[in-house]
Amino acid sequence: MKIRHHIYAAAVAAMLVSTSYAADIKLGVIGPFTGGSSPMGVSNRGGIRLAVKEINAAGGINGNKIVLIERDDEAKNERGVQISQEFINNEKVAGVLGFINTGVVLASSRFYQDAKIPVITMASGSVVTKQFPNAPENYIFRISAADSIQAPLIAKEAVEKRGFKKVAILADSTNYGQLGREDMEKALKAYGVTAVAVEKFNIGDVDMTSQILSAKNAGAEVILTYAIGPELAQIANGMAKLGWKKPMIGSWTLSLSNFIDTAGKNGNGAVMPQTFIQLGNTPKRKAFIDAYLKEYNPKNGLIPSAVSAAQGYDSVYLMAAAIKQANSTEGPKILAALNDLNAPVEGVITTYVKPYIAGDHEAIKPKNVVMGVVENGRVEYLNAEDAAGPIAAKKK
Repeated sequence: MKIRHHIYAAAVAAMLVSTSYAADIKLGVIGPFTGGSSPMGVSNRGGIRLAVKEINAAGGINGNKIVLIERDDEAKNERGVQISQEFINNEKVAGVLGFINTGVVLASSRFYQDAKIPVITMASGSVVTKQFPNAPENYIFRISAADSIQAPLIAKEAVEKRGFKKVAILADSTNYGQLGREDMEKALKAYGVTAVAVEKFNIGDVDMTSQILSAKNAGAEVILTYAIGPELAQIANGMAKLGWKKPMIGSWTLSLSNFIDTAGKNGNGAVMPQTFIQLGNTPKRKAFIDAYLKEYNPKNGLIPSAVSAAQGYDSVYLMAAAIKQANSTEGPKILAALNDLNAPVEGVITTYVKPYIAGDHEAIKPKNVVMGVVENGRVEYLNAEDAAGPIAAKKK
């Protein structure tokens, strides 16, 4: 009898463990945790982990804990596709977060679309949320400022506010760089301005002399950029080496630690759009920054990519709110909830009030974006009035 009792008890325990595991909510986290894009990926993952830790400590989602399945895509399109297949076919994730590099997202999105798994991406390529115009449902959502928002702000800063008419565009050869360049040229055209020089370079290039000289010889008054940290630093350092210092105004990636650290004093004055700057100007932001610094102890007390960390953190809360509202991990039900969240979601970038609707999967609007500037090794607000705090993101 005792033996049978123990066997029965063991079987019940096993069932309980199995049931508990089955109730866990799996979310895939994909990003560049190594390489030149790693400040984005590591920071984003850090923000995601913090949010999950908070939610699980508070009881999870409808009593179920979030489990993260993390993979490094190395900013490689083919690696992103492999991970997507793994997430969908093997891990059976309920949703996906991260996805920072535009090229990786474009290569992988169709798999999630076909599998009906919601994705909240941080990639800024304008086309990212518009890849499936004829589909009845779109499973790709965004929580970053699209390039169609950033490029006009860059053009406004350069042409309208600073009066530059001769601009040069330096962009890397990736999908991110070239799609951003196209958005930049379109934004400049609205001011009647055509770039005097448009130069391209590859990831890993360490000598920008020819591109800089092309801009200089064309009489450029300002350099507009679309690239990531290491190559952006080579532009700043290359100009200093040639004794030709011109303002750099570019996409949000001028805030990355591997630009700021590598460029040093040559990076001072670089200006870029930002959705989050490491300043505790609201209680929520201060708590988030304090928690991040305590958990990860980053170099010099600075988040390698504060924007990415904040986006990761907020994306978890948006996905969690949708799963809770749907009371399901089924993709179509989460999608329906994301498209009509019935309660505001307080994030660190902003408070999201119905951030998504069926025809608009952009959580961030131009009013949620400020301009940042690199000053002595960190990003500060370019305009003091923007430091007051975030504006709620909501649909009109």
